Formats: sequence, C-alpha cells, structure tokens
Amino acid sequence: MKRISKGWGENTTTIVDLKHVKIKSIGGMDMGFLVKQRAFLKLYVLSWIEQDRSYGYDMLTDLRKEFAPFGYSPTHSELYTILKELTLNDYVLRKKKRRGTNPEDFQEIILYQLTEKGKDYLETYKKMMKVELERCDGLLRKALGDHYK
Repeated sequence: MKRISKGWGENTTTIVDLKHVKIKSIGGMDMGFLVKQRAFLKLYVLSWIEQDRSYGYDMLTDLRKEFAPFGYSPTHSELYTILKELTLNDYVLRKKKRRGTNPEDFQEIILYQLTEKGKDYLETYKKMMKVELERCDGLLRKALGDHYK
C-alpha cells in the first residue's frame, strides 16, 4: 500500500511505502510521538487494582490529586472507559460490595480485582510501558536541553 501526498508546490510529491513503516503500539493503541493519555492512565489503574485500591471513584480522586501539580486532571469517562475495556478483556472482575453499616445511608459500590489473566497482562504491560516511557523521557529531555539551556 502506498500513500502519496502533494506538498505546497506543484512539483513536490512524497511517496511513502507503508509496508516499510513500523507502527509502535501498546495494547493495540498507537503510541505516536509521546505516550497516549489512555495508555498512561491504564498503567496506574492496573497497578492500583493490584494494590487493592480498586474503587473507581477513589481511583479517580487519587489520580486527580497525583497529577494536579502537572496540570492534568483525568476525567470520569477516561477512567471508566479503561475499566470497561479491562473488564471486557477479562483482565479485571467487577465485584459489588455494600459500603456503610446504617441501612439508611449504605450504598452499593463496585470494586475491581485483577484476574490471573490480568496479572499476566499487567506484568507484560508494565515492561512495554517502561520502554515507551523511557523513550518519551529521552525525547522531552532532548527538547529541554536543545532549547532551554
């Protein structure tokens, strides 16, 4: 398959043979220049579920606190999209639990737990993300060094 793009001038044409282009992906997501938000958040979500920090609302609150100094606040939909994907792929189980003791104010909550398949996936995912994060770190450090000496 070939992609042809024309530049600004009539005489400028670029032909790229796509069968020689390597697309790097993690978990089916193209990483591109820097790690995608969702891949980054998934690393935290999986790790926190492994540590029994498994209530979605608490995870969202903790993620927001964790990344506030960097100007990033994950959204409800970002977190629950990841949790849904992990559940559909059988990496996590959803378990209902009652919170509270008083019948008037108890609520039913959903807790997440890694399956055996999810534990294996987490180990693989952490290794892939480490490589990707180190690559991104190198790109950012280069830009800082090149332009902000």
